[in-house]
Amino acid sequence: MTINRIFVLAKNVFQEVVRDRILYIIGFYALILAAAFRVLPQFAATTEDKIFLDFGMAAMNAIGLIVTIFVGTGLVNKEIEKRTILVLIAKPVSRSEIIVGKYLGLSAVLAVLVATMTAIYLVFLQFGNIHHPTASILIAAIFLVLQLSLITAMAITFGVFTASLLATVLTFAVYLIGNITQDLVQLGRLSRNPGIEGLTQGLFLILPDLSRLDLKNDAVYGLQALPDTTALITNAGYGLLYSALLLAIAIFIFSQREF
Repeated sequence: MTINRIFVLAKNVFQEVVRDRILYIIGFYALILAAAFRVLPQFAATTEDKIFLDFGMAAMNAIGLIVTIFVGTGLVNKEIEKRTILVLIAKPVSRSEIIVGKYLGLSAVLAVLVATMTAIYLVFLQFGNIHHPTASILIAAIFLVLQLSLITAMAITFGVFTASLLATVLTFAVYLIGNITQDLVQLGRLSRNPGIEGLTQGLFLILPDLSRLDLKNDAVYGLQALPDTTALITNAGYGLLYSALLLAIAIFIFSQREF
């Protein structure tokens, strides 16, 4: 793979997504935060600060997830369905470069999206004089980008061999299960059934443990709840390694397809 070609592909994906007005979602995020800022005091007079902290992080995660799944599953799949993939393959670019370039391009969009939403979120917190752990929020935002990048790799992997709708459903299903894999293991142990326990252990080993990259609650409750530096580095490495594995699978499948 050539870095220059990957960079050009990533840049094209970034520009294409921006032209599709995906970043207008940032304005939508600001609007819902403004609405929550005005409405919450009327319904939660004593706990509105805590609820706003929680709501801002949850909305950021939900918006990022929607963009990731719906855009990510179509990055390669739409090229295949519209047969424009033939134009790419005809150029002096390898299939691995196509996959990696599209992954990096969307990951860059997500990084910009999360960074901008985080800045807006912090402005609202500052404007409302809401006590907030800034360092915790910034760390949670970084890990949200890692989580969304992992889901991007997953969406691309599903998108290279299934239809867009099925890839979307599968990615969303894995996201939901990936957030409760540790709970599934505990459930399997409580069942005391070897079959169920083996199934839950298998799911835990195969599916991504997305809870390791979810620090929303830690951001809301403060730095004292955050894992130590070693745990943060380990979890970040886990996310990057799992993303690389998914991309390797996507490249292998894509390289075997005939067009």
